[in-house]
Amino acid sequence: MKSKTKSIWAIHIAVLLFGFAGLFGKWVDMHAALIVFGRVFFAAFFLFIYLLYTKKSFRLNKLSDYLNLFSAGVLLAFHWFTFFYSIQISSVAIGILGVSTFSIFSALLESLFFKEKFCYKNLIPAFLSVIGIYIILPEFSFENEITQGLFWAIISGFAFALISFLNRKQVQTYSGGIVAFYQDISATLVLIPVLFLVDFEVNLVGIGQLILLGGIFTAVAHTLFINGLSTIKVHKASVIANLEPVYGIMFAFILLDEFPSWNVLLGGAIIVGMAFWVSLSKK
Repeated sequence: MKSKTKSIWAIHIAVLLFGFAGLFGKWVDMHAALIVFGRVFFAAFFLFIYLLYTKKSFRLNKLSDYLNLFSAGVLLAFHWFTFFYSIQISSVAIGILGVSTFSIFSALLESLFFKEKFCYKNLIPAFLSVIGIYIILPEFSFENEITQGLFWAIISGFAFALISFLNRKQVQTYSGGIVAFYQDISATLVLIPVLFLVDFEVNLVGIGQLILLGGIFTAVAHTLFINGLSTIKVHKASVIANLEPVYGIMFAFILLDEFPSWNVLLGGAIIVGMAFWVSLSKK
């Protein structure tokens, strides 16, 4: 199999695993913050083993790089907390669709962060995405769980867009594994107080679920995605990544018997379609 074909398969498998990860928000009977702590802790652990095995250096070039990756790690903890919290109070479909707005936020904020000329065409997918969100909402009331879930999922998508900006410079200097390791270990350190603030019971089933989430659906998925970028251009990878909501909704239907309502499917199709538009236009 040619290396380019292998890379495409690697990215597809990674996105498939990312789409599956959302289901743990329903499976793991823990507070959302504890789920995130388990995810980043085990992801950091497995990435540490992987980096040792591949004999990668853990040293960064300058102090500002440590600070940037720590900041991204704090955002990562917030991003995943709001993501799982959204799923817990609403559904997998709502959580994944809300997070998929990160492509729209990225397109709108790119010129602000990198002093590039603002592209007014990006307002079109942003406006249409708002229409998609409006279609999904049964009513604009925070007493409604769907509204709450979508709100937190969109906040999660915004946080992920900020993370991508912080990573943009770092991935030009360091491998994806190093970047992911420092972000996961930073998120772990930030979330340690959660262990003392939230009541929980340690059981083998919950620990096993968190090991799977952190090991397979985070560390392995992220490594596959980064390895795929070795021969596949970023814009093509981002197009494939927009399939995550499709995979997530499909898995939720098969394994959780969650079938989204028609307004969620219609509004979600508009949001995902706009994410594809933005990703393709970056070419």
